[in-house]
Amino acid sequence: PGEAQPINQLDAAVAKPMPTGISELDRVLDGGLVPGSVTLVGGEPGIGKSTLLLQLLSSWPTKSLYVTAEESAQQVRLRAERLGALNENVWLLPEMNLHNIFKAIASVQPNLIVIDSIQTIADPELSSPPGSVVQVRGCAHRLVQEAKRSNIPVVLVGHVTKEGGLAGPRVLEHVVDTVLSFEGERHNALRLMRAAKHRFGPTNELGLFEMTEAGLVGVPDASQLFLTDRRTGVPGSVVVPTIEGQRPLLVELQALTNQVSASVPARRSAQGLDQGRLSMLLAVLERRARISLSQHEVYASVVGGVKLNDPGSDLGLCLALVSAATNTPAPGDLVVCGEVGLGGEIRHVGHMSRRLAEAARLGFTRAIVPASGDYSQKGLTLQPASTLSEALAIAQLNSR
Repeated sequence: PGEAQPINQLDAAVAKPMPTGISELDRVLDGGLVPGSVTLVGGEPGIGKSTLLLQLLSSWPTKSLYVTAEESAQQVRLRAERLGALNENVWLLPEMNLHNIFKAIASVQPNLIVIDSIQTIADPELSSPPGSVVQVRGCAHRLVQEAKRSNIPVVLVGHVTKEGGLAGPRVLEHVVDTVLSFEGERHNALRLMRAAKHRFGPTNELGLFEMTEAGLVGVPDASQLFLTDRRTGVPGSVVVPTIEGQRPLLVELQALTNQVSASVPARRSAQGLDQGRLSMLLAVLERRARISLSQHEVYASVVGGVKLNDPGSDLGLCLALVSAATNTPAPGDLVVCGEVGLGGEIRHVGHMSRRLAEAARLGFTRAIVPASGDYSQKGLTLQPASTLSEALAIAQLNSR
């Protein structure tokens, strides 16, 4: 039975994270893996989950156990050779039986365990087939108990459904300590990692990786990467400074409009943006700025595969839409930041000083900002706007 103790007398050093050797992963985990913790990594097939975990195991300083239930040991070794991740401290176990996995843990005595994947592990005491709700729930509970008992960090790989959610029962996400989402487009080299749940730190950090021939490589200067192929003087393109966790990022928003006949329903498509947010901003443009796109197909996207949930990108999206509709390019040295309200007002957003500092670092010279804040940034000419119409006038985007 557990023993009640005063909270101020507990030793917090027990939950001190251990660095993984991968800087972007440590950023998301707030320092590394905590002893006795269970981390669930989810992502689409082929996104690079197994590659990332193999690199994690090769950089781990002590003995580790890699349970590969989906691939043979020879397949994993071949991948390790390609990645330059061969390490004598990494022990491979091709096994699906949970009892045999526990026997191997007792024999090898690792300091890190990776299970790839939880949906393919089966407990012979349970009659259901591997991947069923009963098996996933039961095996997850047993592995969590083993992690807490032995004080060894455990990393589980989880499958995802076609909607992008983790497959299996919801209890799987409840019993683990950390849920990591590994995202990206298969035809794009950029990979993004976020923590949907983390009991040992914040959940708003973003890790960025680039898939190369040598495996996943951390991206220290993400803004530079996102703007590498940007072309200035193109209608529908606006740069927005956003915040992901503690990291400021400059991303390019692109919009394209195409007029259709009144008998054809106008299509709206958003990639990397919330579809409902796009519809709301189109309504605000029509009602407050007298710019109607009801007879236009509207396509909006975030370049680089990033998913934006920051309300500070509202104003940039509005300017990109008007720029595309009027075929008028926005100034190439301009960044735009601000939340747009239903009344057409431009609202203040957080961490503005860090957003503007990142824009100045990359050579931008002008910024449209909300008029309600008191901002200053060396190297940037700040142009405050209180309404959407004022922002369009400053950017010299004239409506039809």
